Amino acid sequence: MKSLRWRYTRLPTQMEDTLSGGEREEEEEEEKQEEEGAAPGPEEPVAPQLTEASQVLGTSEIRQLCDHLPPRVTGCPWSLVFCTSRDGFSLRSLYRQMEGHSGPVLLVLRDQDGQMFGAFSSSAFRLSKGFYGTGETFLFSFSPQLKVFKWTGSNSFFVKGDLDSLMMGSGSGHFGLWFDGDLYHGESHPCATFNNEVLARQEQFCIKELEAWVLS
Repeated sequence: MKSLRWRYTRLPTQMEDTLSGGEREEEEEEEKQEEEGAAPGPEEPVAPQLTEASQVLGTSEIRQLCDHLPPRVTGCPWSLVFCTSRDGFSLRSLYRQMEGHSGPVLLVLRDQDGQMFGAFSSSAFRLSKGFYGTGETFLFSFSPQLKVFKWTGSNSFFVKGDLDSLMMGSGSGHFGLWFDGDLYHGESHPCATFNNEVLARQEQFCIKELEAWVLS
């Protein structure tokens, strides 16, 4: 009889354990549903709409650059207004293609070593007697990871263009990025405007492909 009473007294406890186990399963299911219904984490920035495919930048490079562009151009389409493969190696041709555009402009190029680099200009490129632009302007390079060199505030030598050259960033007689009138030869030096590294593998380089995109 003792063992029988012990069995009867243990039975409710076993049932309670079974019920509590079911309750735990229900709680776990509710927690899972709440997690599935939770707000999603931040998504990667959507690649902008390009009027045509770039011969210099891939999708990965474009997405990386978008993280550093001013908010005012977020979501703006990219219009290819100039490229050397279509318009030829000519600075004057670049200026002509820029007529009617106020900018901003993303300039990208690939040199003889396959290095990709360039500049973001807050204004469209034009002939000028002095420097123009704003602190939104910056230089960048992929070596192979993206490096961005933004305005230091030390001077306002952002962009200057004449018939024989186009230059971005200056200080101590050197330009951060410089192109000749044929858009074939270029140079890159550290400069005070952006405190940049040499963008190419060497200070002097030859351009294999150059594109100018208007972001508006």
